[in-house]
Amino acid sequence: MDNLEKLLRSTLLYDVYKNLLTEKQKMYFEDYYFANLSLSEIANKYSVSRNAIYSQLTLLNEELEGFESKLKLLEKGQTRQNIIDKLKKNADEKTLELLKKLEEI
Repeated sequence: MDNLEKLLRSTLLYDVYKNLLTEKQKMYFEDYYFANLSLSEIANKYSVSRNAIYSQLTLLNEELEGFESKLKLLEKGQTRQNIIDKLKKNADEKTLELLKKLEEI
């Protein structure tokens, strides 16, 4: 898995499981992945060491992967979306409306 795939997977897992994380974990994750701050910038922002941020992000990614290995919510969501996409190809108007509602859930 290359860096771009890891980045995408981390952000997808975050979207699914962020409500299970602490506020501090969310801040570090969002600063690093969404605000594109460096480890040093995040460390300065929160007055901690660069190594502390690195360790927290590493543990956070392991925690997200752990949630996924147990709950499989991302995998199930992707499978559901693939099925919906296949059904849309040959669906009538009423079925398309129902599929749209299903996607919103």
